[in-house]
Amino acid sequence: MGKIVISSNVTLDGVVQDPDGEEGFERGGWFHQFVGTKDLEAWVARETEELLGVEALLFGARSSEWFASRMLSAEARVSREWADQVKSLPKYVVSSSLDDPQWSNATVVGVKNLAELKRTVDGEILVYGSYQLVHTLIEQNLVDELRLVVFPVVLGTGRRIFDRGTKGLRLTETRRIGDGLVFYAYEFGQS
Repeated sequence: MGKIVISSNVTLDGVVQDPDGEEGFERGGWFHQFVGTKDLEAWVARETEELLGVEALLFGARSSEWFASRMLSAEARVSREWADQVKSLPKYVVSSSLDDPQWSNATVVGVKNLAELKRTVDGEILVYGSYQLVHTLIEQNLVDELRLVVFPVVLGTGRRIFDRGTKGLRLTETRRIGDGLVFYAYEFGQS
């Protein structure tokens, strides 16, 4: 049985929107504005370690497109090992209208297939970005773990992972990343 894990960069006030500043959000671009060299190196090491331990990636259609279009530049910004692993892993793209997911090893699935996907993949299924999909996964009680890297900035507005409802979570890990980032891992409990 698979384990769905949401992995996200987030501000202190929970904003996940537009970390790279490419979506046009007026407060976007916070990822590189508030991370030093030591932080970035430690972040890359954590991201790569995490990715090497998963069996598949799960994306919404827009996030899949974003990742697929940036894989070459991601090699330079993250690491060759990380980018190679993203390319080689099986990828599942949730969409009702997409026919061609734009990269190898990708399968388009519908929302109604998510519980079945979790039953058939043996190991961790990692979700990057895909916040509309994340809300659906949370609402359907399909998420097992939430991993957050918290950046030392407060934006005051923007999209968040949790913007409706109440969820019980249990802290399972916390650690410092570099000089200014903090990593938290939570297991989902009953709502």
